[in-house]
Formats: sequence, structure tokens, C-alpha cells
Amino acid sequence: MNFYVLTLFPDMIMDGLRTSITGRAMEAGLIHIEAVNIRDFTKDKHKHVDDYPYGGGAGMVMQAEPVYNAYQYLCEKTGKKLKVVYMTPQGRTFTQKVAEEFAVEDDLVLLCGHYEGIDERVLELIVTDYVSIGDFVLTGGELPAMAIIDTVSRLVPGVLNNDDSAEIESFHDDLLEYPQYTRPVEFMGKKVPDVLLSGHHKNIEAWRLEQSISRTKERRPDLYAKYEANHPVVEKKKRKR
Repeated sequence: MNFYVLTLFPDMIMDGLRTSITGRAMEAGLIHIEAVNIRDFTKDKHKHVDDYPYGGGAGMVMQAEPVYNAYQYLCEKTGKKLKVVYMTPQGRTFTQKVAEEFAVEDDLVLLCGHYEGIDERVLELIVTDYVSIGDFVLTGGELPAMAIIDTVSRLVPGVLNNDDSAEIESFHDDLLEYPQYTRPVEFMGKKVPDVLLSGHHKNIEAWRLEQSISRTKERRPDLYAKYEANHPVVEKKKRKR
């Protein structure tokens, strides 16, 4: 999968993603990440890419032309019109399901705004998705873009050492992940649950599901409501027991 990030801070993107799982995936050729510097596509000799907003107001606005030219460069490079995700608190909330939606793409462009945002006209021309990572304001779109790339990358076949991991982690099927344990068996008086030491895979699976359900109900009632709505039969049987 190819990720292209349109940004004013390419080093921030590449330095952050060259580590850990995404870094290894890049080295293995499983994903390609390229940060495109929007400043390289301005005609201003001082590399300015922003100007004062029409109508007045605080701050500066990123100009349409450099952003559009950077996008056109990628379209020419790949030979096709690309899906563009704009990082903005005005977009739909990024979730694991949205990550799964993005993961089917061969190419994904993430557009990072800065200052007071980007000229609306270029957004209307190139943006296909508006996405937010939460109801708060950041300095720019780089951190959200990195979070999205990290999340989506994990769904690309071969990126995780154990491909089953992506299917059983938090938020899969609207449930949080069950508690995890490793050696030693006892730590400061706390023991690993006996069921995990039993070797009985069916009982372990049932225990993990029960833990996921109870943890989600306690910590994320909003997610639990979705789970219950999608699994009414399962929950009814569980209550009968």
C-alpha cells in the first residue's frame, strides 16, 4: 500500500514513521510512505505558501495553488486520480472501521493543513474524505496523518508478524481487547488467571470474550451499546446463563 502525505513538514512525518512496525514494513516493501513538501510547489521565490484570509481574522491560510500542484504531481506520478483524506476536526471521526475502509485502497493521500487551514477552493477540488481523530485542536495535520497511517498499515497483509493480531485487538467487532499476561505466573501477589494456564483453548476463548464484553461495558459504554445492538442473540443467551 502506498501512503502519500502532503505536508509542510515532511521530516516530521518520515522521522516518526521510520520506526517500529511501520519502519520495518517500509524496509520490507510492504508499504511505501512518501512525504511531499507542499512548499516545493509554490511559485513564490521565498517559498511562501500562505496568505492573509479574505474577510479578515486571525492567522494565515494556506494557498490553494501549491496544494493543488502537489496533488497533481502525485496524480501524474501514479497515473491516476487519487483518494485524498484531509485532516480536520470538521471531518468524521476516525475509527477502526474507517481504517478498514482505507486499507482496501492501493494508494492513499493524506493532506495536512496548518495555520488557520487551507483555501476552501482546493479542498472542493481534490478532497474525497474529511477525517478527524478527535474533538480537539492540533497545530497541524501531521500527527493525525501519522496516526492514520500507523493504524491502516497494521491491516496490510504481512505488516504484523502475526496477521491474526489485527483481528483480535481493541475495537474489533466493537469490543475492547481482553487483559493480557506473560511470565512470571505470579507478580507481587497477583497471579495469572488459571484458565489461561489450562491449555483448554475453548475455555480460554470464552474467558477472553467475557472479559472483552465486561471491560467494554465498564470503560466504553458507547462501544458496548453498538456491540449489544449488533449481537442481540448472543447477549440474550449470555443473560439466560
